[in-house]
Amino acid sequence: MRLIVMMLLVALAACAGEKVETADGPADRFLQRIASHCGNAYQGEVVSSDAVDADFAQEKLVMQVRDCSDNAVRIPFHVGEDHSRTWVVSRTETGLRLKHDHRHADGSEDAVTQYGGDSADVSETRVEFPVDPFSIELFRREGLSASVTNVWAMEISDETFAYEMSRENRFFRVEFDLTAPVPAPPPPWGAEG
Repeated sequence: MRLIVMMLLVALAACAGEKVETADGPADRFLQRIASHCGNAYQGEVVSSDAVDADFAQEKLVMQVRDCSDNAVRIPFHVGEDHSRTWVVSRTETGLRLKHDHRHADGSEDAVTQYGGDSADVSETRVEFPVDPFSIELFRREGLSASVTNVWAMEISDETFAYEMSRENRFFRVEFDLTAPVPAPPPPWGAEG
């Protein structure tokens, strides 16, 4: 009976044009691959060549996989002494969601925070996240109209984790070496753990 109900739900979702991912599909495996690094930190480098990122590329870049559950992973992204950024990857009914949690040193939210999108293309090694309506509205309100077509992506292999942001005339990519853990930076904004 349970199998029949699951099959009906999948069929209904297909009719509605939405792809429902079953448990242990590519989104789950992608999230599990990241979570397998929970508690570790890794150094990275900017591998894209946009001139606007030159100063950013000079900083020490460290990602730290923290706060892992079956449905979400928080990944603080430390840029030199700036600990304000955290990538939050969470499970949705149809795939994954990426949000960018930006905070001030006291832990209060930045005006530009919680932006991102839901997955469009998902494999167990790469996920793309086109900008969502909430983020488009936020970017317009904050005068960041160039960002309304952003597409973020994350990739993971045995050796590398990559984060990307792209749009017309703009490409940013940073890659982290998963084979060489580094000491974890201090928790962002005084968070425990």
